[in-house]
Amino acid sequence: MEIDFVLPWVDGADPAWQAEKERHTPGPAQDAREVRYRDWGTLRYWFRGVEKFAPWVRRVHFITWGHLPEWLNVDHPRLHIVRHEDYIPAEYLPTFSSHPIELNIHRIEGLADRFVYFNDDIFLTGPVREKDFFRNGLPCDTCRFTVARTRGVGDVFAHVTLNGTGLINQHIGRANCARAALLKWLSPRNGLKNVLATLLLLCWPYFTGFSCTHLAVAFEKRSFEQVWEAEPWHMDSTCRRHFRSIADLSQLAVRAWRMARGEFFPSRPLGRAFFPSFSTGVAPAAEAVAEGRYRMICINDDYTEFEFEEERRLLIASFEKILPQKCSFER
Repeated sequence: MEIDFVLPWVDGADPAWQAEKERHTPGPAQDAREVRYRDWGTLRYWFRGVEKFAPWVRRVHFITWGHLPEWLNVDHPRLHIVRHEDYIPAEYLPTFSSHPIELNIHRIEGLADRFVYFNDDIFLTGPVREKDFFRNGLPCDTCRFTVARTRGVGDVFAHVTLNGTGLINQHIGRANCARAALLKWLSPRNGLKNVLATLLLLCWPYFTGFSCTHLAVAFEKRSFEQVWEAEPWHMDSTCRRHFRSIADLSQLAVRAWRMARGEFFPSRPLGRAFFPSFSTGVAPAAEAVAEGRYRMICINDDYTEFEFEEERRLLIASFEKILPQKCSFER
């Protein structure tokens, strides 16, 4: 089957982008922190990882505000450069939020019906196959019921996850789910610990939430179309906000939609997500990259209390150990 990769990216240091961003003021409970836009200088290793570890990918759709890395080979036959205005409706632009960028992905011209959505902090660090992402025509994913909750009033990510849980309870509901979906939720392919967690929460008559692996997510375009049809007002409202907000929906709502409907193939995660903190920095993630410990890795950039330049150099050095050679996506 034809499978594409989709990657959004922003150059937070671009003066033109900064000037446009400064013309728009974040509202209450919106997230416009600098950490959301800073560049670790690791993008080239994303492309090197794709070429080395997933040479079967049909096409890479690289989403950008308009700026491009100077080293990028824009003439690569499998690279499709997609600017926001190329696929996001004009009434939603400009946007400085990942959520409108995600929720309109299905509108990208030439996008395969099946694709894998990456963030720019998620990298391939080992060989992957088509069947790691799609089997029997369905996206591969790990099901683990969890309890969607917030850790604070302004916790945008948690609120957005909670909104997605509300969406599936309103439009799908546990009582209406087919037995086939239940069998997938409890499939041993998810891993024993995940199955046990799901069993413990099945006593509730409604969805309490699906755990997020913080890794790349396989999607079908039809899932986005279904959610837009079911919840046009909230999808439209999300896309009209210039910055991330606690009232938003995101691609995680689309993922929850297909998980609730059983439109996925149960499988274990391909890798691990790391969350750098003041005490650890990126050292644990850098070691895992250098040792090739996982096939996929996420280094979540949501912490500001460490020396950024020092941590950035450490991370780049680890990628150089496994991906030292230029790839055809580079000039």
